[in-house]
Parts: sequence; structure tokens; C-alpha cells
Amino acid sequence: MYQARRPARSEFAPVRHLQYHVLRWGAAQSALPPLVLMHGWMDVAASYQFVVDAFSPDFFEGRTILAADWRGFGLTECPGHDNYWFPDYLADLDFLLDHYVGDQAIDLVGHSMGGNVVMLYAGVRPQRIRRLVNLEGFGMPATRSDKAPKRYAQWMDELKSLHRGELSLKAYADADGVARRLMKTNPRLPEDKAQWLARQWARPNAQGQWEILGDAAHKIVNAQLYRVDEVLAAFAAITAPVLSVEASDNQMEQWWQGKYTLAEFHERLKSVPQLQQAKIQDAGHMLHHDQPEQLAALIEKFLA
Repeated sequence: MYQARRPARSEFAPVRHLQYHVLRWGAAQSALPPLVLMHGWMDVAASYQFVVDAFSPDFFEGRTILAADWRGFGLTECPGHDNYWFPDYLADLDFLLDHYVGDQAIDLVGHSMGGNVVMLYAGVRPQRIRRLVNLEGFGMPATRSDKAPKRYAQWMDELKSLHRGELSLKAYADADGVARRLMKTNPRLPEDKAQWLARQWARPNAQGQWEILGDAAHKIVNAQLYRVDEVLAAFAAITAPVLSVEASDNQMEQWWQGKYTLAEFHERLKSVPQLQQAKIQDAGHMLHHDQPEQLAALIEKFLA
């Protein structure tokens, strides 16, 4: 099994009536800007362990690095609701930064869903961000207001499915089953890392079945349509330099089947005032698992 070179310290912080699980690496206090890492949908903060291990000693030493499990993921509490609202992620991040860094500007990284959150947050709270890294946080297809009635109906139907017990996350007989699931989803993931991640991604329940550390309510579609005009306004309000990172094996076409393309995302990025773009070779969507050394080097160079 993979052995973490720089084991994290696990702790909990109060965030909006929830106990938020946070991993800490490095110095308790530092003159350097804190580095905050936010994970994606159906992932956990520990996903960044491989990147943290790949940072050079000069970059890592003397720096505070934080990674948190979003609400309803990992070891962070579920709010007790039957669905999740995207603005809550922004507010949670805001409260989390209040707790850990006060008014100090940070370097912020987000992957996938977390990348979408940090891009919006950087436009809403530009003074809090020194540098921003978006890892495959592409956003979603544009929508039209006339789609709203069907979206609300879909949302209510999915809520009923959840309450009938029809939406759930699969449990596995053992940690090895979880690891196999991770490797099936990401064929590049080596077994040693999969075995380590499985034990961060899932826990055994009272019956001995390994359950994914995620709330099934995350499967519910957002009731509100994705508003590209609001997203572009947030992008335009970002004052920090932004690094947008993509994987060489991009899955946009597979996900959206022509409804949304990489070219359209690149067009949206033109609204960001200070933008750099980079590509990680021989990597898929989970690029922080596939090529942590490449990604760590990119982040170091950009934050320098």
C-alpha cells in the first residue's frame, strides 16, 4: 500500500453548525500565504496527499497547507438536508477561511466541482485570494430559462426517489472492493494508491460493509439552472492571477455529448483578467492522482 511521505494532521473546525473535517500539513503558522486545497464531487480532502508528497522540500517547509472535506463528504458532517445547494459551498469556504486564516490572502486550489467553487469564490471575495489554481473545473452547459419548469419537476422527482430509498451509494464487502472500484473508474490509478485511497474514501459500517463517505443526496440535481452570465460576471471580478489546468485525456465530450465543449469553456475563460493555462500529460480527470509530480511542479512554479 502507498505510504504517505508527509502524513496529515486530522482535525475538525466549526463551520455553519457543522463540524468540518480538515487535513493540515506543514507549519502551524507561517509568513508564507497558506495553501488551501478543495476536492471535487464524490472525492475527499485526502485525495491531495500524493500532490503534497510531491512538493519539493523548499516549497513545503515552513508553509501551512490545508485541505477540507466539503459538507456531506469524507468526515465532514452532513447537514441533515435531502439536497445540496451550490451557494452553501461558497459560504462554507468563507467561514472556513475566517476560522483558519482571518484576513490573510491565500493560495487556493480546487479540483472539478471544487474548481468551479473556487472560481466563483475568487470573484465574490477577490481580496482573499493571492493566486488561484483551477484543476478541470469546467462548469456546466449553458441553460435557458424556459427549461426551469422541467428542472424543478426533475428535482422534486429525484427527491422522492431519495426518500423511497432508490438513490444510494454502493457498499463494498471490503476495502479491496473499494480499491477495485477506484481503479475501474480510473485505469491509470496504481493499486498501491488505490488501496490507500480506499481507506480514505470509505469506512466499514456496523455490518462490516465498506460504505463510501458521501451523502447520497449529492446525487440530486440542482433545482436551479446553471447561469452562465453569473459565472462570467464572477470570472471578470477575479483580481488574482489564475492558472487553469487540464488533463491531456479530456473527458468533456464524453460527459456532455456535445452539449458543452472544451472550446466553449476556453471562451468563458476569456472573462478572467489574468489567466494562464497548462496541460498535464498522460492524465485523465483525476490528474492529481495520475501525475502528482507534474501537478506539484506546475503549482510551485505558478505560486512562486
